[in-house]
Amino acid sequence: MKHDILHRSSDTRIQWSGDLIGEEPLAIRIQGNPYSVVMRTPGNEKAHAAGFCLGEGIVETLEDITSLALCDGPDSHVVTVTLTEKRRQEIPRIMDRRGFISQTSCGICGKELIEDLVQEILPVNKTISLTVDQALHLLENLNHHQPLGRKTRACHAAALFDPDLNLLAVAEDVGRHNALDKAIGELFLDRRLSEASILVLSSRISYELVQKAARARIPVILAVSRPTSLAVSLSEKLNMTLACLSKSSGLDIFCDTHRML
Repeated sequence: MKHDILHRSSDTRIQWSGDLIGEEPLAIRIQGNPYSVVMRTPGNEKAHAAGFCLGEGIVETLEDITSLALCDGPDSHVVTVTLTEKRRQEIPRIMDRRGFISQTSCGICGKELIEDLVQEILPVNKTISLTVDQALHLLENLNHHQPLGRKTRACHAAALFDPDLNLLAVAEDVGRHNALDKAIGELFLDRRLSEASILVLSSRISYELVQKAARARIPVILAVSRPTSLAVSLSEKLNMTLACLSKSSGLDIFCDTHRML
């Protein structure tokens, strides 16, 4: 959407009209019951919900979902996910906690959180390697896949690549978690998620993003900014490689460095 903007500097005063990124709530219901409400950029609602459910451990495969419905027409803010009876019986604790892992201010200590996640997520053992130059190329060219970002200068991007560096999916959103859910969800719904091996992010790497990538079995995360300490701790336990742009030049690699040649 357009909005009037006043630009000021020491000697100029310019009124102009610029683009602002949209931000609206999306309610995700499981079995008809409220589970989570996320603030996101409108669009790709079904893929967003599918990626969210995979990242939260609500589903493991597409066959766990019997229906994925956007309620009340294309402008709705509600997606309802219906699971198979078998899957519902397998995840009673997840169904009860209602978005527990998605909440960054959940009030539990980091060590307990990591131990909880490691018990639920298998280590990522995909074999892949890439050179530092290849990693830098992906990071430095991420903006080429961000039309909304170039237009609004206010959104994050998540791009998924195969081992040959072919782009598989890319998504943009006001929230970095949402962008990743959308990109993963797109491939998940197309039954192509197994092709993804590299995730490139426009943001820092938080533990939630590591969690989502691990559930999608993506072993390498490249980001513009550094990971948090919790993200590195979780990645080390899950055999994942984290790297970001260095402050000066080159790449900073934080764990499982063997994948970087």
